[in-house]
Amino acid sequence: MLKDILKDHTVVLASGSPRRQKFFKDLDLDFIIQVKEVEEIYPKHLKAEEISDYLAQLKAEVFSDLKPNDIVITSDTIVWHNNKALGKPKNLDEAKQMIASLSNDTHEVITSVCFKTTSQIKVVNNTTKVTFKKLTKEEIAYYVNTYKPLDKAGAYGIQEWIGFIGISTIEGSYFNVMGLPTHLVYETLTTLATS
Repeated sequence: MLKDILKDHTVVLASGSPRRQKFFKDLDLDFIIQVKEVEEIYPKHLKAEEISDYLAQLKAEVFSDLKPNDIVITSDTIVWHNNKALGKPKNLDEAKQMIASLSNDTHEVITSVCFKTTSQIKVVNNTTKVTFKKLTKEEIAYYVNTYKPLDKAGAYGIQEWIGFIGISTIEGSYFNVMGLPTHLVYETLTTLATS
């Protein structure tokens, strides 16, 4: 399996996200975690996956001292709604506003993943359409006050209470909404390790 294919490589996951770290464990990969701080600012003319592609690559570019067998993996997730990117909310009020804007509507969750080696940079992305039912003010307040929406794009986690009670349909990868299109990571790593 992929673990064997990658035995001569060092996979570096450049993410502080506990969810992404768990995905890599669940994919049965040997990896190390190395996070470098990057100011996540992107040019204003970028739209949808252009934003997450740009930010994922920006996070990879700070790794300049790679060894020949290193594969650095960075990633970025945005919620795209009404032609606007929703990142992580700055405070609980903003979290409530974000979720209220997603209520009774469909949005896209876009995750880009960047793979960097000494010889190449490859960026892949995945989009999932998510539809929320009409949420009440009480439901939104309960979620925001009980869970931790500030570290999540769009202020919600599909795997949490709000996902259980609020999401009526999902079109695409569930894991992508959690922050990592695992099928694409597996596929891309297999290609990189065998090429």
